[in-house]
Amino acid sequence: MAIFNKNKANPERFFTPLAPISGPILGKITVLAVVSLALGACAQGSALSSNSSSPKTGPNGQMATPEKSFNRFPDIPIPTGAEMDTKRTLVFGSNEAWYGQLALNAKHNGDSIFDFYKQELSGFGWEEITSVRADVSSLTYMRAERVATIQISKKTISGSVITITVSPRGGTVPK
Repeated sequence: MAIFNKNKANPERFFTPLAPISGPILGKITVLAVVSLALGACAQGSALSSNSSSPKTGPNGQMATPEKSFNRFPDIPIPTGAEMDTKRTLVFGSNEAWYGQLALNAKHNGDSIFDFYKQELSGFGWEEITSVRADVSSLTYMRAERVATIQISKKTISGSVITITVSPRGGTVPK
């Protein structure tokens, strides 16, 4: 086992070998690793809150918290800590008249994200049409003259990918 050597005086040698780890120390490291993983799993299942710019509260009473990059989407709850994937996002319009695809990366697992949207969307005026919980979950909602479809899939290591597609109801943009 080796660690990176930051010693600039000897540029030919990048790694310094470590001494073998003894039994008692290895046991302590193993216990710490297991505890860290258990705490990380607990954090994945923790309650989500919204990062939307809307002043509304969701049905569970959580106040929406504004985040500068999501001010353009006041009618959609955004999970706390979610980040916009600008390479996969294409949106036209603003405020409550936007259309397009909003792509997010979230730290929470897919089941938590699914539950978050099931709880929060009705507080933002969206009416559920259908939902399917699976490896790639899908929720479809309607609000006024727009339809929103939310797809949630697992990331390779942890977290989830959320794709929110909002389009005009019936395929035409209202005037």
